[in-house]
Amino acid sequence: MQIKDRIGILGGTFNPIHLGHLILAQCALESLDLTRLLLVPCAQPPHKPRANLTAAHHRLAMVEQAIEDNPWMEACDLDVRRGGVSYAIDTVRELHTANPAAKFFFLIGTDTLTELHLWKDIYDLLPLCRFVAFTRPGHDVPALQKADLHLDAPWPGRLLDNVVTGRRIEISSSDIRYRVAEGMSIQYLVPQPVAIYIAEHRLYQGG
Repeated sequence: MQIKDRIGILGGTFNPIHLGHLILAQCALESLDLTRLLLVPCAQPPHKPRANLTAAHHRLAMVEQAIEDNPWMEACDLDVRRGGVSYAIDTVRELHTANPAAKFFFLIGTDTLTELHLWKDIYDLLPLCRFVAFTRPGHDVPALQKADLHLDAPWPGRLLDNVVTGRRIEISSSDIRYRVAEGMSIQYLVPQPVAIYIAEHRLYQGG
């Protein structure tokens, strides 16, 4: 019997991608028994300020550089090619069309659980994929109640049942951008090919 494709989706600005993203991705591959994981850089984020957002083609290229030696991870350019504000519902619908027999797992941080009710067409999106929330440093998951998610039943319960304990790696893209602008090292924070790409293209150099 053919094994059903189990596809993970990890979206983000990836401005830039760093080892925290990749450790989360690897954790998802193993804990969810995924056949592959798509890293999807957005064109423009709907809920984040666009200031300091590096051009999408650079962010996509850095994702490609970061995972070039991992056969289970793929850089997905759907959002970048579509352009404009990137919404998860549009991406997941396109992926469903291209992979109608696959089962999709949408990866988020637990801090995003209380924001999902603000996402575009959330009640159309929730049945299309299984949301899996990974713990992040400083976010107390046990304190979350169903009412905190502001979603209709049965979704709060289902979402809270799909929380996975990830590795607590405190690396942020904003700190990496700051360090580059200040001339500080980003060694051990990003893969070496990403550090080289940032230097070669003079990204995050500041004013």
